[in-house]
Amino acid sequence: MAYPCCQSAGKKDRKKRAYIALGGNLGDRIGWIEKACREMDNRDIRVLRTSSLWETAPMYVLEQEKFANGVCEVETELEPLALLDQLQDIERTLGRKKVIDKGPRNIDLDILLYENREFKHERLIIPHIGIAEREFVLRPLAQLAPDIPVSPARPWKLVQDYLNELPPQPEPLTPLTPLGRSHAPLQALRADRRTKIMAILNVTPDSFSDGGNHSTADQASLSTLADTVRTFFEDGATVIDVGGQSTAPGRPQVSAEDELNRVVPAIKMIRANPAYDSITVSVDTYRASVAEAAVAAGADVINDVSAGAMDTEMLSTMARLGVTVCLMHMRGTPETMSKLNQYGTDQGDKISNTGTDIIEAIARELVERVAAAEAAGVRRWRIVLDPGLGFAKVGDQNVAVLRHLRLLREWPGLEGLPWLVGSSRKKFIGRTTGVVAPAERVWGTAATVAAAVLGGADIVRAHDVSEMRQVVAMADAIWRY
Repeated sequence: MAYPCCQSAGKKDRKKRAYIALGGNLGDRIGWIEKACREMDNRDIRVLRTSSLWETAPMYVLEQEKFANGVCEVETELEPLALLDQLQDIERTLGRKKVIDKGPRNIDLDILLYENREFKHERLIIPHIGIAEREFVLRPLAQLAPDIPVSPARPWKLVQDYLNELPPQPEPLTPLTPLGRSHAPLQALRADRRTKIMAILNVTPDSFSDGGNHSTADQASLSTLADTVRTFFEDGATVIDVGGQSTAPGRPQVSAEDELNRVVPAIKMIRANPAYDSITVSVDTYRASVAEAAVAAGADVINDVSAGAMDTEMLSTMARLGVTVCLMHMRGTPETMSKLNQYGTDQGDKISNTGTDIIEAIARELVERVAAAEAAGVRRWRIVLDPGLGFAKVGDQNVAVLRHLRLLREWPGLEGLPWLVGSSRKKFIGRTTGVVAPAERVWGTAATVAAAVLGGADIVRAHDVSEMRQVVAMADAIWRY
């Protein structure tokens, strides 16, 4: 049998790079794509990086549901036809049945590019013939490889060039980020999206605002905790963030065992009540062991203030668990972070006239943490970002971040990712308003939440859920339409 392009049967050679299109519009769209990526990894088609997943209207056959589309960069020893065979077998393994060409399917895997090669066969053409006309291919491909040529025959014309030439679409594409088992995904670029509220549930004795209010030490404490959860739910929280280790400035670390003993019973208590099935549960931890136990207990999100920097096992654990993760900007540790707050020309808490020095530093450092997470195997569509108000930022530095949040959202390498902003009751609010007691900083917090919505936040983290729900509802009505 002849193999095109000098392909030799069964021969293993050096590892090659290829770009694979991922798509589907039936059932759990993101879930099917994640299963396909795991199958590729299991078959020595190593997924190196993934784009965001973009929700797209159907083309060609219009009477069907919207698709989730993305691209992954893979490394493999397989030659093109052997790679195609494996991808088609993955589709069959996952139950794909092709009834109508370009019609509904749970999973669709196509080879877009393979090295810098052209390949022509009756079963396969590379570069894929539909690349140039399909925004749902070009946009995710441009996230991974904007500066590579689509065709070796036209090496001067790059992926980004093709994307730039497409006419504007009536409905702009928006990325999808899963948020738990019972919620529609976040859509960070959708203009009329609603801001979600993350309720803060600290089961610690030393948190700066509500330390000692909640505990899981005994049945009476769990009963009080249950009342708080019920209030959060009735007041409109979408997410409950459970924390067992204070990360306020200067707070000492507790043992992993103590943290586990605090957070796991709280998560199990929430998950044991079917009334809270619609609640997304997040665990606020920088320890991989706590994250793993929390997910086993029912947590949907890992919220790590260190973006995986304080535990060398955290990023690989996030990748293996496959849940959505929040990567927050911080420098150092909670004990040291307040001394690590010099950004560019800023000294201490003195802000330059524009305040953009701190934005550039945060953006650059978050781009590095996102890259580290992706290298560990975390899918890009599973990443949420947090600018880290109060973490290695003091005084008016936090105000500058809120003022320029939109710049962070649009920063190269961070575009399309959703943002969580946690300003609730923090010290910089007290400093500005003159309110000493954290629990009394509701009005100042309200202003920061409105600013976060204006800046593009997708989730706001709050102690005072009822009050911030009203702020969010009004801010959404003004700016999200």
